[in-house]
Amino acid sequence: MPDSPAGPPTPPIPLTELLAREELGLRRIAGPEHADLLWVHTSEMADPYPYLLGGELLLTAGVQLADADTYVARLAQAGASALGFGVAPVHDTVPRALVEACERHGLPLIEVPPETRFTTIARAVWRLMAEARHRELRRVTRAQQALATAAARPDPVPAVLRQLAVQLDGRVALLTADGGVLHTAGGPAAPDVRTALARLARVVSPAAPSSASRKPSPSSATDTRGGAHLFAYALGGGQGLVLALATPRRDSGDHTVAGIAVVLLSLLTAPHQGADAAGRSAALVRLLLGAAPQDVAPLLGDGDSWTVVHARRADRTPPGSLNAGALGAALGSALSDVDRETVRVLLPGHQGAVAPQPGWTLGVSGPSTAAALPDADTQASRALGHAEATRTPLGTHRPGAGGLADLVPADRAEAHARALLAPLTEPLAETLRCWLSLHGSWDRTAVALKVHRNTVRQRIARCAALLDVDLDDMDVRTELWFALRRRTA
Repeated sequence: MPDSPAGPPTPPIPLTELLAREELGLRRIAGPEHADLLWVHTSEMADPYPYLLGGELLLTAGVQLADADTYVARLAQAGASALGFGVAPVHDTVPRALVEACERHGLPLIEVPPETRFTTIARAVWRLMAEARHRELRRVTRAQQALATAAARPDPVPAVLRQLAVQLDGRVALLTADGGVLHTAGGPAAPDVRTALARLARVVSPAAPSSASRKPSPSSATDTRGGAHLFAYALGGGQGLVLALATPRRDSGDHTVAGIAVVLLSLLTAPHQGADAAGRSAALVRLLLGAAPQDVAPLLGDGDSWTVVHARRADRTPPGSLNAGALGAALGSALSDVDRETVRVLLPGHQGAVAPQPGWTLGVSGPSTAAALPDADTQASRALGHAEATRTPLGTHRPGAGGLADLVPADRAEAHARALLAPLTEPLAETLRCWLSLHGSWDRTAVALKVHRNTVRQRIARCAALLDVDLDDMDVRTELWFALRRRTA
């Protein structure tokens, strides 16, 4: 099979769900009933193998179908999930040789009636993928809220493990580096499953014996035993602890839910010095999971300095929770979180300048107190967008330089900014701020905001109309920039 990139950020779609769409009129006539679809591809090539990634529903009308067995064998070798054969205009029926070849090679064969267009099938698959993605996101959100609630209990570690067992419908254990059991939750496990989990713990534990010639331990490992899916994740904190899971199935979103638990348990099991440090750790857990800054600021110490870093992979691949933890470790912090494409890292104390990280694009906020972390989060997000737009590995928030701006009292400047920008909605104001910061570049602004360049043009034109100004006038731009900086100060 050809080397394939990371799969799409959506769960695979069961073939049975597509066949259940009666309006498509699809019918399975050969091969197994169950298959997972990741893509839809249409090809009339005699051998589409070089252009397949694996997981496709390949649609064809058989224009160049000559040797059915060789054709199907190549599709199976490429990892295609299913073959959809369109009846008419080339063939009146599905060729018998193709049916027999699909049975022989275990590839589902779907008959597509003449009235069903291939583009209609593709749209149906994308729609099913979108629905599955929404279900996954809702499930992960509910799981995160449940785990956050468990982490706030007086017995946070056992509570998080119990909740994780409920969310994954399996057995959960917190193990030492040598496989010793500290806490368990969920149903009982067979002896061979417990033995396999202990072996996985020794594989991933950073405290496992090592030598100069041995490669670093992986951060996660998987296995199967007796129909159970086994997972092991190394926790941060330098304790050599491992989160081990045994689940009866592997559902979409399981890895993300487990990653949330890994971050929580790494924080909760890290060594602390006294009750004050324990309180700070608990506050950080709550803050990472969305608690209001004013609620946790007293525990964190409002006078302390914090820096927020936003990061995205330079190759645009989803980072994953464990990669987020690795980035946090490289930056000197165990406080990391991942939200789809973006990793957020919270750096405590005065750690100096943040260094660029290979393979990442970073945006760094200015120093902030705990109560002002939402503003720092916005600064880091904007710095990351600016870095991506200018194709630099590191963007840093730069506060106003003072000068003439300091001659205007802050309250009067802020009142003027609110009055001047009152006609603009938040998206319009943010687009205008970004556009001005990038010297009026449509393309760079589109990259920074992750929208189409025409959307940027439409929004800027709307800003000019609402404000009744000429945005080509440098005086106008200067005044608006001053107001936007005061508005977000």
